[in-house]
Amino acid sequence: MIERYRKQILFDGVGEAGQRALLNSRVALIGCGALGSVIAQTIVRAGFGFVRIVDRDFVDLSNLQRQVLFDEDDVRQRLPKVVAATRKLEAINSEIVIEPHVADVTFENILGFVSDVDLILDGTDNFEIRFLINDASVETGTPWVHAGCVGSHGQVMTIIPGETPCLRCLMPEIPDPGSAETCDTAGVLASAIQVVSSLQVVDAIKYLTGQKDLISRSLTIVDVWDGTMRKLDVSKLNEAKSCPCCSGKDRVWLSGESGSQSTVLCGRNSVQLSPPAKMSLTFPELEKRLSQSGEVKNNSFLLIFKPNESDHEFTIFQNGRAIISGTEDLAEARQLYARYLGN
Repeated sequence: MIERYRKQILFDGVGEAGQRALLNSRVALIGCGALGSVIAQTIVRAGFGFVRIVDRDFVDLSNLQRQVLFDEDDVRQRLPKVVAATRKLEAINSEIVIEPHVADVTFENILGFVSDVDLILDGTDNFEIRFLINDASVETGTPWVHAGCVGSHGQVMTIIPGETPCLRCLMPEIPDPGSAETCDTAGVLASAIQVVSSLQVVDAIKYLTGQKDLISRSLTIVDVWDGTMRKLDVSKLNEAKSCPCCSGKDRVWLSGESGSQSTVLCGRNSVQLSPPAKMSLTFPELEKRLSQSGEVKNNSFLLIFKPNESDHEFTIFQNGRAIISGTEDLAEARQLYARYLGN
């Protein structure tokens, strides 16, 4: 088993002891899109012993430009990303444990995903989920490696509760709508994603092999187009112990006080809606009902519904969550959800 990692073991920073530590490690990867798919492939090849992957989305043609685990067949099958990813990852390394979850990470379930792991890896694409991860990290004492990428640039920051500033020390509140670039407004280069996610994995390896002192106490900013890398020292951000999250007990994201039930999906002309109450849909019954109003397909993981004479399309999950394509208008998406699914 250890032989497959021989070249990694030869590197002084890992060695055999470090490799065995990686094989005994447990990590949670939240998000399996652009950053997440590169992270997943890299850590599975590196021999992280247990990898829990959580993602809410399915594979779309526009993903293939940068999301390295997926192909056109996954698009044709309309597979959830974690299902498609797990099939590829198990073919890469059958000796580790991969635990996939098709789920939207919320304040209600995040602790179940991160409480029993050594490290959380950020493969997400929006601020709400990152603030939620930050709350869960501080609450459980579980470190996480934050990252974000848009255009040709991205940033990485490793957060170790009790030792480093947290995300809210750096950014007390979510940026106002329209104040920050997104992949819709600036696009994104796959090469930038691969550099940023690789830096995340390097910090993960340092932490899991017992070398957290080698992790920079900086926000690392890279731009692959300019060929630049900068480090902003963030180690003193919370010297005054004023952060309501890591210096207090303010967990407004984890408590559900902050956060929404709807999200505009980056680069997809789509809106995700989640029902306020838990539910479990029966696809055959729903398919029969919706077929009166349009074309319905069911692949057992999700149900795809295209209403008659409409440019919209619903991708519906068993817990009632739906991704409605053809709009970025939250009000319109809620109206469509109510029209065909109720609530």
